[in-house]
Amino acid sequence: MSDFPAQADVLIIGAGAAGLMCAAVAGKRGRSVLVLDHANKVGKKILMSGGGRCNFTNLYTTPDNFYSENPHFCKSALARYTQWDFIALVEKHGIPYHEKTLGQLFCDNKSRDIVDLLLTECREAKAQIRTRCEIQRIEPLEGEGEGERKGFEVHTSLGEVVCESLVIACGGLSIPTMGATGFGYDVARQFGHNIIPTRAALVPFTLNKRALKRQADLPGTSLAVTASCGEGSFHEQMLFTHKGLSGPAVLQISSHWREGESVVFDLAPGMDLCNWLSEQKAQKPESHLHTALAELWSRKLVQFFLQFNGLESKPLKQYHESALREVAEKLQTWTLTPEGTEGYRTAEVTLGGVDTNEISSRSMESQKQPGLYFIGEVLDVTGWLGGFNFQWAWASAHAAGAEV
Repeated sequence: MSDFPAQADVLIIGAGAAGLMCAAVAGKRGRSVLVLDHANKVGKKILMSGGGRCNFTNLYTTPDNFYSENPHFCKSALARYTQWDFIALVEKHGIPYHEKTLGQLFCDNKSRDIVDLLLTECREAKAQIRTRCEIQRIEPLEGEGEGERKGFEVHTSLGEVVCESLVIACGGLSIPTMGATGFGYDVARQFGHNIIPTRAALVPFTLNKRALKRQADLPGTSLAVTASCGEGSFHEQMLFTHKGLSGPAVLQISSHWREGESVVFDLAPGMDLCNWLSEQKAQKPESHLHTALAELWSRKLVQFFLQFNGLESKPLKQYHESALREVAEKLQTWTLTPEGTEGYRTAEVTLGGVDTNEISSRSMESQKQPGLYFIGEVLDVTGWLGGFNFQWAWASAHAAGAEV
């Protein structure tokens, strides 16, 4: 390819959220920037995110919204490039947006607006982008002094390029149909980095055949719950599916779940079901249990939870206080053990990744290989559902872009 640059100050592998943001920041400092991606177009994950409207940040982003073996690592980057900084960029480009719930900001129109924003910023920064480019191998160049930034020679399907700084921004393993691979981890290992074991996160649960048969009438039905597992607890919607359970509450708690563990769902969050049933009994003694519960849940859900707990629906006046308390306790809490998750195929993010104890929290530079940087999802930093992972992409990319 005749116009493939043989040299660049900064080579970024991965044309997603983090890679494009880093390219724009570095280019505006006067650095010559080349972005390479093996996919046929840039920003694929951005385009499909948020149901096609891209949940691009969260108003309430704090370091507490992220998982990492090194929980302090993300603090510096998040403090230096905040959600307000990215919102200002969105407003500069005239992109209309709205808050959906819990601080989650979405485009009014389409995710394409965010991709176009990044591409415009890259054009203004004179950053070059090449797609359909496979990375074949990376060779560090020899320098004169130890610890000196020596650079790299990168062999690709489009040609060879020499760079001073190399930024790995190719994400994790989630959603392989979008082109996700373990390439970033391979590069990290090549240069002696430790990888925190990875697993699918923000992912639906699968249930065994017996459980699925029991809830065969429920796919598409949802309700508000508080899902708890280990140290995690989230109050959001849960959705029954043909494979098991999904919805925001399930996706959130999946980041805490480990195989074989149980998940506890409070089916009447914020309520004392025993007191509520006692009030219903006092007000409508002739009303049957299933009729009263229909004020809280759909008819299908009432039937399911009564059958699941082996409860008969009788007029409320027939339940003594102790019996009503027992009914309430059974219905308030639903405990089940998922068979597994849907895995990387549908996971929104990857937990684990490049060990941040070997990365500078200020610049995202490798402490093992001068001039090598890691940003975004490839690192062992994973956000909650709700725009936090995009904010980490912007913040980590900005930190690296200011240094490369």
